[in-house]
Amino acid sequence: MLMHRRHQFILIVGLLISSWLIMMLAHELGHVLGAICTGGEVQRVVWYPTVFSRTDVSPNPSPLVVVWAGPVVGAMLPALVAIVVARFRFGVAYFLQFFAGFCLLANGLYVGVGAFSPVGDAKDLLRLGSSRVVMILFGAASAIGGLIVWHRISPRLGLGETSHSIPPRHAYLATGLAVGLIAVGFVFGNRGV
Repeated sequence: MLMHRRHQFILIVGLLISSWLIMMLAHELGHVLGAICTGGEVQRVVWYPTVFSRTDVSPNPSPLVVVWAGPVVGAMLPALVAIVVARFRFGVAYFLQFFAGFCLLANGLYVGVGAFSPVGDAKDLLRLGSSRVVMILFGAASAIGGLIVWHRISPRLGLGETSHSIPPRHAYLATGLAVGLIAVGFVFGNRGV
């Protein structure tokens, strides 16, 4: 039982760290795609393990689209990938589902809570004329979707009455992924793109 808990802890911590870093990448990809689709020019993308990511766009002819693209793509792209990959039923497909749930939850809370306490993109959305109601609805739908995804895969994480045992290789794979992402971030992220 103690070994199971140890592997469960290693798995969940590895997935949380990896998910945070992947979520920031997916979010910034949304800003980049929004800029490209509206004729903006991406000056720099900052993705570094110890800071909040950001995308600098100038000129930016459609700033509202660019700002919204971050949380929308950042939430929806990982969810779509997880849906497609789930059909193949390979052993660690739940990693992608965990990432998707994290991205939905994080982007939803970022925008939804930001409607009341604006920081970052939420502050920009309000400044550019976004409706607080739309922000709250997006935030609620996205966050609830993330919680549903997490609830569905919770047995794979060793949680709940019908929990599965954690294969040690999954725990170490999740941790290795986190370490690898951190290393890539430190090596390449500080330079910006």
